[in-house]
Amino acid sequence: MHKNKLFYHLGNILIGLSLLVFVYLFAPVIWIYFFPTPIKPLQEMSGFSVTIPKIHAQAQVVEQVDPWNQSVYDAALEHGVAQAKGTSYPGQAGTIFLFAHSSEAPWELTETNIPFLRLGELQNNDQIYLVRNKKTYIYKVYMKKEIWPTETKYLTNISKTQLILQTCTPIGTSLKRLLVFALPV
Repeated sequence: MHKNKLFYHLGNILIGLSLLVFVYLFAPVIWIYFFPTPIKPLQEMSGFSVTIPKIHAQAQVVEQVDPWNQSVYDAALEHGVAQAKGTSYPGQAGTIFLFAHSSEAPWELTETNIPFLRLGELQNNDQIYLVRNKKTYIYKVYMKKEIWPTETKYLTNISKTQLILQTCTPIGTSLKRLLVFALPV
């Protein structure tokens, strides 16, 4: 009888600890997803930034980041969205290629390193705003697709004038890449 009571309490303690670990792991993502930081007015943005009102995403863009060097782009992604080195700027001909995390480890999770958490929610005709040097550029989504990490043609074939946003999918993994394509308005 005494042993059964001990196992009963031990089981409850383990269930309680499991729930605490679960909350610790997922609470930051849930909080950012359901209670996002309010979007600043575009005229208040400085430097180079991206704003996607539909998904409450807004972040500074770290310019000309080497997408082939993981230590370089990991450091840049701690500060927001990265622009792939060699791609265009808003207002120029050619592809602007921006990439960011959709999630991170819970102890590293901040709003600056997961701006594309909800990128998969974008649909055709949703608007994306880029601000660079106090000038606003508007883009409309026309397509999205999931690709394997080895499919790099979208990063190397950059002659078309468009915006491509990239993040990992499904959220919390690096299994595939989600690409969102948008054209200037």
